[in-house]
Amino acid sequence: MQSPHQILGPSRRSLLLGAGATALTAAAATAASTTTAAASTTGATTAPAAVPSPDTLPLTGGPDFPIGLFWPPHPYASTAQRFAEIKNAGFDFIISGNYAGDGNIFQYQLGLARDAGLKMLISDDIQIRNMSRWFSISDTTTDFLSVTPAEASALYIRARDAYGPYSSLAGFNFYDEPGAGWFATLAKALSISRELAPQLLPYINLLPSDDATYYRNFVDVVQPSLISFDRYPLLSEGREDANYFHNWAIVRDAALHGDIPAWVFIQTLAYNNHREPTAAELLWQVNISLAYGAKGIQYFTYWTPEAARGEGFGPALITVDGKRTPRYDAAKQINTTWLHQVGRELKPLVSESVVHANETPLPNGAVGFTPTNLVSAVSGDSVVVGTFRSRDAASGDRWVLVANRSHSARARAVVAVNEQTVGSVGVFQPAMQKYASQRVGPVQVPLAPGAAMLIKVGAK
Repeated sequence: MQSPHQILGPSRRSLLLGAGATALTAAAATAASTTTAAASTTGATTAPAAVPSPDTLPLTGGPDFPIGLFWPPHPYASTAQRFAEIKNAGFDFIISGNYAGDGNIFQYQLGLARDAGLKMLISDDIQIRNMSRWFSISDTTTDFLSVTPAEASALYIRARDAYGPYSSLAGFNFYDEPGAGWFATLAKALSISRELAPQLLPYINLLPSDDATYYRNFVDVVQPSLISFDRYPLLSEGREDANYFHNWAIVRDAALHGDIPAWVFIQTLAYNNHREPTAAELLWQVNISLAYGAKGIQYFTYWTPEAARGEGFGPALITVDGKRTPRYDAAKQINTTWLHQVGRELKPLVSESVVHANETPLPNGAVGFTPTNLVSAVSGDSVVVGTFRSRDAASGDRWVLVANRSHSARARAVVAVNEQTVGSVGVFQPAMQKYASQRVGPVQVPLAPGAAMLIKVGAK
């Protein structure tokens, strides 16, 4: 499936010489000799680095729900005021881009991010590109388009040492939308990253796809710290992408299979065959994603790509010339009054199920509601219901996120609980960040377009 990310990526403009081949060879020799000496001392052979728990890494770890953006202000617009504007809209991290491809620019932006209280994932650094995208990693030195593991390590060390002193560095974007044929090299690249900088998040974003094997193989082969994908469902003339829910379902399955977080991009702008979202449609994408188990939300895009990119991009949160659009205010409202609060509740939980209630016919990939031990019925208008459990297997409590299936009309649903098995019911109040108790019985769920409600159901 075609993705607009491809037009925003750099061309293959720099090969290995761009990284300084002579210096790289010397650094690789040093890295190789150090590795050999260590192996000789321990009597061990080189093995893939241990995969750290996502709980220990930037953004995926900690209690806060990560909210990020792609296509930040371009280098000339990168100022303390602009980065404060990003922070004030409730964003936590930036994926670099928008003509930032130079080490000095990255260091400058990392300083701005640090001062604003933001994290950054660095994209398009030439060292990381050469070890993970422009070249494969192979011991077969006759392969012209490859680097050896030692050379790849030397490249990574350069990037780590250049940006590592900045506390705002969250990690590196190794590849945006790789094909399956690149998974073996990405596995090697991530292993090198974990060996040399286990405290950094190795990030990869995947293509939109209806092929479950693509995502499952990514998890099995690459052993990533998270699974991120982009699919933009708001098409022109009021249409929806018919396979949006199917794509989410198979990504959710892959994330559960690997016991890793699932992240997603949401659409903020019009581009070829896609419409400009309303505020409710931004919220709808967020809440549908939460119901399907998202543990991180990313906005595509923040700054508007210029027309010369060729995808017919309309205004995003910030226009090409730096003016705020209504979607900036909408995103700020979503992020600061809802997403951060409900995200803290959902982040540590495990997605147990996601179903569509009162919807006929079901979208491709969707599953219809069936009663559970705690929730006996969901009546009323069409809603998407995500159910979550604690990682503590002894807990019988469940958290139920009910999201309006419609992004254009209000909905009213009723969640009926099994009074024989349910001991308490609470409705999450984001402003107070606590659950308001109500009597054990049917829960009324009035929802604005795109909105959602989180209910905690305590087992007896």
